[in-house]
Amino acid sequence: MDYEYIANNLAQQVFDAISPRVSEEDLERVKKAYLLAKEAHALQKRKSGEPYILHPISVALIVAKELQLDANTVITAFLHDVVEDTPYTVEDIQEMFGYDVAGLVNVVTKQKKETYQTTKQVDNYQQILASLHYDIRAVMVKISDRLHNMRTLQSMRPDKQMKIAGETDCFYAPLANRLGLFEVKSDLENLSFKYRCGNEYGDIEDKLTIDEERSKKRLARFCKDVKGTLRDHGIQCNVEVYWRRPYSIWRRMRQQQTDYWHLPNRYYIRITFWEDTMDDPLTDKETCLKIYNLLTRDFRERPGSFINQIEQPKENSYQCLKLMLLSDEGVWEDVQICSETMVHASQVGCINEIGSNIGNWVKRFRKVLEDISFQGNENHFLEHISSSLYYDDITVFAPNGDSFILPKDSTVIDFAFKQGDEIGAHAHYAYVNGILCSVKTILHGGDCVKLITSPEAHPRKDWIDHCQTYIAKRYLRLFLIERRLIRGGVCRCPICKPLPGGEVIGIRMHGIHPHTSEYENIMLHKRSCPEAVRLASKYGDNVVSVDYATDADTSPIVVNSPTSITINRVGFTYPITLHITGVDRHRMLMDLTSEIADRLHLNMDSLCISTKDCIFNCEVIIMVHSVDEMISAIKHISKIPGVESVRQILPKHKK
Repeated sequence: MDYEYIANNLAQQVFDAISPRVSEEDLERVKKAYLLAKEAHALQKRKSGEPYILHPISVALIVAKELQLDANTVITAFLHDVVEDTPYTVEDIQEMFGYDVAGLVNVVTKQKKETYQTTKQVDNYQQILASLHYDIRAVMVKISDRLHNMRTLQSMRPDKQMKIAGETDCFYAPLANRLGLFEVKSDLENLSFKYRCGNEYGDIEDKLTIDEERSKKRLARFCKDVKGTLRDHGIQCNVEVYWRRPYSIWRRMRQQQTDYWHLPNRYYIRITFWEDTMDDPLTDKETCLKIYNLLTRDFRERPGSFINQIEQPKENSYQCLKLMLLSDEGVWEDVQICSETMVHASQVGCINEIGSNIGNWVKRFRKVLEDISFQGNENHFLEHISSSLYYDDITVFAPNGDSFILPKDSTVIDFAFKQGDEIGAHAHYAYVNGILCSVKTILHGGDCVKLITSPEAHPRKDWIDHCQTYIAKRYLRLFLIERRLIRGGVCRCPICKPLPGGEVIGIRMHGIHPHTSEYENIMLHKRSCPEAVRLASKYGDNVVSVDYATDADTSPIVVNSPTSITINRVGFTYPITLHITGVDRHRMLMDLTSEIADRLHLNMDSLCISTKDCIFNCEVIIMVHSVDEMISAIKHISKIPGVESVRQILPKHKK
């Protein structure tokens, strides 16, 4: 393969992308940076065997073309690994490219230390976040660097894939979202999901393909009708269907405890208008409301579905009007109304303000960083980051009209601590929308919360399990005594409960927690387990590639290498809980038990069934040997006449 040609061609794409936005002098500086990077990395190779220079060129292309940043940021992208991996120093960079570039390169260079305050990864995260106090462009280079690493992750071995994907899921994707980089965030999430849980990713991708084909004609008719209605009133717009990507589908399935085919809103329809084609001198909000009024004349609106995300945009600046309209085929369609400017702002986020009003973004980020102060128990740092940068926000209100942005599933406890430690520490109860509620009540977008405090009220032991925000968890952990004892050996995560034959990863727990035993402990997790993702992102060197086998010829535990083990559990059975729903009929219970016991030859630990208005709900605990046996059981039970859905029930993860 002619790598010299490939490198020069990619570099030319960088030059072509940035040349319309920079002077001839700056373009020459960009080309000079490419030549320096090419010379510095000349003898280095990537894990794939490709010349290393292809990586910094690709990062520079993301910065120049996808993020459309300035010349100095593109130069930094070319040079982001030069100081870390070659003999060149920051002083050399300063002499050749000036103080600005040298400062950016210094920020994106991982600082080498003899000892790290927590781990190398966490110290790196802290360095990245600290840079937001001064210059947001360095973070853009780090995110671009991570995006290209994720796009080329196939050459890495499984434990390294899990480490890098875990870092991405816990830190880089939420960070990209908080910066308003929607497309980048979405790419990072899906690439992480693909490499962590390839089977689940592929299954959802296949279902999406089938779903799109089945729905194509129906959705085309609906879009045509919507466009026709608006055209009749002089509004030129684009009406398109956007299918949600596998990670978004998977996350919603877990949140709503349902399967793919019973998940609502697998896609949405976006109506985008161009401001320069409008005859009326209306604001974007007024035009959105005009379109809303026109559509609700011709289409029935689902009661309670209207959401105004223009007045109260998400923290990542996404704006639109949302509602659901009934198509002529009896399907409630998820519709979003926005201007071209709103769409662009949701895709590029803070980049839209660099050079003009970026101070507002930095100010907002500084508030986040105050919440993520680096004091207290550092073992929870990644949890603090995820909750503070999490991409599903809700807005709740105090009685005086003050608004508070909180992570989804936050409780009154989070609302209380958002107003200060002293208020949170003495939260007693609350009125949510006028109704008396416990402080552990989960809040929803638009709730009005009147908090009642009392000097005699103090945090209770179980509060820490009923909050989402870092500021609440930080205070409660300092208030309460937390003790965790970990046994040695190999054990299964009690939350995700991995089964043999599934996509499993191991985390060496020795040395992670302060009260761990004297000998090494390996905890087995599903690759989709949020706790595994969090640990992998923080302790990447402790990730172990696991073959969770059911082969009778294999010893119980075989250590193949420091990063790979094979575990065999021949004859072991594991309890799984299935939730079954359907239309009740004569002998339904008998057919269910007969299928499980007589045809599948599986033991049942318990069974609970209830019927209301001809619909039955059943929870059964059965013992299986492997993932394949569980899938087979679900498949066979689903085919029983009258059964509508069968799904496994797992405890809900805390984000």
